[in-house]
Amino acid sequence: MSDKGRIVQINPVLRTSTSTGRIMQEIGALAESAGWHNWCAYGKGRDGIRTCTTDILPVGDKWSTALHGLITRAFDSHGLGSSRATREFVKTLEAINPDIIHIHNIHGYFLNYQIFFDYLKYSRAKVIWTVHDCWLYTGHCYHYSFIGCDAWKRGCGKCPQRGAFPRSLFIDRSRKNFIDKKLSFTSIPKESMVIVPVSEWMRNEMSHSFLRDYPFQVIHNGIDTSVFRPCNGLEIREKLGIGEDKKIILGLASIWCAEKGLDDFIQLSKMLNDNEIIVMVGVDARTAKRLPASIKWLRRTENIDMLAQLYSEALAFVNPTYQDNYPTVNLEAISCGTPVVTYRTGGSVESITPATGRIVEQGDVEGILLAVREIESLGKSSFIQACRDYALANFRKEDRYNDYLRLYERLVKC
Repeated sequence: MSDKGRIVQINPVLRTSTSTGRIMQEIGALAESAGWHNWCAYGKGRDGIRTCTTDILPVGDKWSTALHGLITRAFDSHGLGSSRATREFVKTLEAINPDIIHIHNIHGYFLNYQIFFDYLKYSRAKVIWTVHDCWLYTGHCYHYSFIGCDAWKRGCGKCPQRGAFPRSLFIDRSRKNFIDKKLSFTSIPKESMVIVPVSEWMRNEMSHSFLRDYPFQVIHNGIDTSVFRPCNGLEIREKLGIGEDKKIILGLASIWCAEKGLDDFIQLSKMLNDNEIIVMVGVDARTAKRLPASIKWLRRTENIDMLAQLYSEALAFVNPTYQDNYPTVNLEAISCGTPVVTYRTGGSVESITPATGRIVEQGDVEGILLAVREIESLGKSSFIQACRDYALANFRKEDRYNDYLRLYERLVKC
């Protein structure tokens, strides 16, 4: 048994093609190398049995996940299903007797938060909750910026996003959800839980939430700077049929929608010169039908080398997002030596300096184009080293995950 202590991390998915799954695995691997014993708990019904460099704790099965999804759709009761699966998980936790329980996400159709927090409030374990989105302090939604809703500050009710994830078809339970979450999540003694927002923006937002009185520590996400680095992109240009004379404006999202700036990219494509071209990554078949022929697109890819080539070859990475916490795509582009142009949105601006990109007001598509052309006039080459230096100083996953290890050590000594 490792001598520093026992950690259980929790997230609905373990797979490394998701940012939270990758972060959980990488923190666990670093913790093991530093002398901790780490377990990664996740929803078996979402991910099946997954391989991992540390021990795993699959929670529930496909039936409990499906039933949880059903009560979410029918009753707006997300996070209140999976009762049996959660009780079995609690028994496992009691046997492990962890020193640290590190929550990433507990929404995802696999865990009953009331049962889980009933265990936590009597457990000896210290709790760390990394806040990747806004679900834990709202009555329903995982984000609210795009529609400009601040009802969560007053207790929710009549949710305008009932049909968005986690989708409810018939019932609006947002007011009761808010009350239930507040009762459960604030049942943990304040000296036993630390909230870790991934951006300063989210930390500021949560200062207005029912968790405002808990201790906070912002820890930004990190990336693998040895993979995302400046490299030659001629191969990807040839694959896409883009000549070296074309200036690439790159966009990337896991799901393209209005919130991520899909309509803005379509509008931008109508404003380009002949020597400028947009490349969008993460485009599914339905989205592809909406794109004009002038936009080159690729489906979602896990080929990291290809992504590094695309980032490196782009004149600028454009992120016209309307709601975001701390997008890793910005970090990846900067680490590859490419400046970012983004809207003044949430935590998206927190990786941007005059040396790493430009910030544009939301909806100002012409401003995006002007910023891109300013980068071109200054010369992409003038940004490459400054971007790379900033990434190595701020984005290395080893540094950011070590922030967690130092937090673990501080908490177990309390």
